[in-house]
Amino acid sequence: MRLVLVGPPGAGKGTQAEFIAAHLAVPKISTGDIFRANVAQGTPLGVEAKRYMDAGQLVPDEVTINMVRERLAEPDSADGFLLDGFPRTTPQANALDKLLADLGTALDLVLELVVDDDEVIRRLSGRRTCRGCGKIWHVEFDAPSREDICDRCGGELFQRDDDKAETIAERLRVYARDTAPLVDYYGAQGKLVGIDATGPVEDVTVRAIDALRSY
Repeated sequence: MRLVLVGPPGAGKGTQAEFIAAHLAVPKISTGDIFRANVAQGTPLGVEAKRYMDAGQLVPDEVTINMVRERLAEPDSADGFLLDGFPRTTPQANALDKLLADLGTALDLVLELVVDDDEVIRRLSGRRTCRGCGKIWHVEFDAPSREDICDRCGGELFQRDDDKAETIAERLRVYARDTAPLVDYYGAQGKLVGIDATGPVEDVTVRAIDALRSY
């Protein structure tokens, strides 16, 4: 199965992508992983991407798409894949459709993790990170035994800027502007399936796999 996972920040895409890809026995492919691999290996695309990243600029779509093209052409993707974090915009979705057509294939399904903004803010703003070991706790779902102290190493816990409510609200605005239109794009192709992404991780995984069984 060739699958794309979409959803707002905090919807649990990374976690669900791991479980779903393992269930389908296909590789989980994220643009973050592709960028890191190309930069680490010093590939021509990696060198080009690093130039933009070092300048604090977004990597152009053309570079990203070429990296995705190379990754999808690898043997382990021949029988299917799960894309996490790509495409993020309708122009990228259009480019992905053309890329797959060039490879003689097409997407089977786009799975949308549906969660409202209030739940996203609740999930992300409650996270606390240990300055010592880097473990992430949550004030509601996974609280340490002592407030602001890591149970693992005794380090101080702090709230990252990315986890502050105002930053999350901006990320949600960017998602609504740039990525949410993918729902209409793939819906028009008849490839979109939405599932409720609230509740325990295991329950969301069951819903996702149940949805996939229908296709």
